[in-house]
Amino acid sequence: MINYFKKIYYEKYSRKSYSLSNVDLVIERIFKKKDKGIFIDVGCNHPIKYNNTYLLYKKGWSGINIDLDTESINQFNKLRTRDINIQTLITSYDDEEKDLFFYHDRSAINTISKDLANSRKKEYQEIRKLKGKSLNTIIENSKFKNLKIDLLSIDIENYEYEALKNFNFQKYDIDMIVTEITDTSIKNLEIFNLSLENIVKTDLYNLLINNNYKLVNWVNADLIFVKKNSKF
Repeated sequence: MINYFKKIYYEKYSRKSYSLSNVDLVIERIFKKKDKGIFIDVGCNHPIKYNNTYLLYKKGWSGINIDLDTESINQFNKLRTRDINIQTLITSYDDEEKDLFFYHDRSAINTISKDLANSRKKEYQEIRKLKGKSLNTIIENSKFKNLKIDLLSIDIENYEYEALKNFNFQKYDIDMIVTEITDTSIKNLEIFNLSLENIVKTDLYNLLINNNYKLVNWVNADLIFVKKNSKF
């Protein structure tokens, strides 16, 4: 009987995380008063496992999931039917051609960042030339183009700054941006080697600060920014 009540207690007061870094618990906590919202998940990878938006999806949210891997998007189409799921490369401009450093299908480390590819011990299998779409175009061609977007989660292997540098921050007044940060200047990319001192010098950090965001949390390699005038 005691074990039964313990089970009820922990199910009520503990939350299951689906993110790799548990950052979804921080996100959901900040949005605790919002039962339905809109997210964009760039580099979504898997609809449930290690996903930053699945916890919100379970709560009633919906949005756009974007990934380069076809099988990934096929899984989203099966398991995230309320969402718009798009297979494409995200680039600064539409039809911009990039070199993809390809490791294997379903790989979360395929990247168009030459710096990141060269910093890794693991060798990529090949270089593929691909054309991409801008995030602005993706939103403009979706049903969410005139709606309030609450969250942008972006994890695209050291290409986050390039993907966001021409983003229309004024038109899409997003309350929270969660982004992975990668410091290729350090010899080993393990989380414990990350430095806030280096983070605040990055183009990505300063881009968001200059667009009226502030850093409110840091979970492993995920930075959480909120718009300064946002009310949660």
